[in-house]
Amino acid sequence: MLLAWLGAFAVTQAVEVPLYGRALRGRWGVAFAASLWTHPVVWFGFPLWFRTLGHVRQVVLAEAFAVAIEAVWLWRFGVRRSIWWALAANAASVAVGLTSRALIGWP
Repeated sequence: MLLAWLGAFAVTQAVEVPLYGRALRGRWGVAFAASLWTHPVVWFGFPLWFRTLGHVRQVVLAEAFAVAIEAVWLWRFGVRRSIWWALAANAASVAVGLTSRALIGWP
């Protein structure tokens, strides 16, 4: 389970950090930290807390949570239109992750 999370976290960071880094004008540590806070909660917490909702609803709720928290994080560091940056970054990482899983079975 932990190894699967590390793979998914690596993909998320590889996709989201460059986008957040651009929004944050090169503050790479802040960009990395954006999903550092949300990813473990999404991966480990949501399946446990919302197991009765089913997988698709869990994913939708978890991604909404990630977008909201990451948007607030970006806003806190002065990013204008932070909700759009967070939505774009999370949509991109979900798309890359699902595509990678469908094509090569990873992460």
